[in-house]
Amino acid sequence: MKYYAVLDTNVIVSAMLKKGSVPNQVMVEALCGDIIPILNDEIIAEYIDVLNRPKFKFDHKVVEVFIDELKKRGVYSDYGLIEDEIPDEKDVVFYAVLMEKRKEEEAYLVTGNIKHFPVKTYVVTPREMLDIIHN
Repeated sequence: MKYYAVLDTNVIVSAMLKKGSVPNQVMVEALCGDIIPILNDEIIAEYIDVLNRPKFKFDHKVVEVFIDELKKRGVYSDYGLIEDEIPDEKDVVFYAVLMEKRKEEEAYLVTGNIKHFPVKTYVVTPREMLDIIHN
């Protein structure tokens, strides 16, 4: 079974920092497994901006290849207005894209910062996403 999911940037960063970690397993699922990433231009731009920050020291070519692969696997979604309040303005796009996709399909938001989003069954941690996939 395939699962649509918006991956918060913190999951991507954690995945690239630590191979074999739970976020890394989620990233592997997004690149070649059961997760179909939900994307839009703002989300892609955020990934590129954050992953290329000097403090992470990620190889720029590795980031470029990762983004290209994610784009190949992903589906693009617009977003509309949302009723829920999101404390951090930068997180709104992730939630809004999720909610737009949920109008068509079951979808999840995978984040390491669960407190930044409304308490919903479809806003999950990386571990919860893996549990959903494997159960």
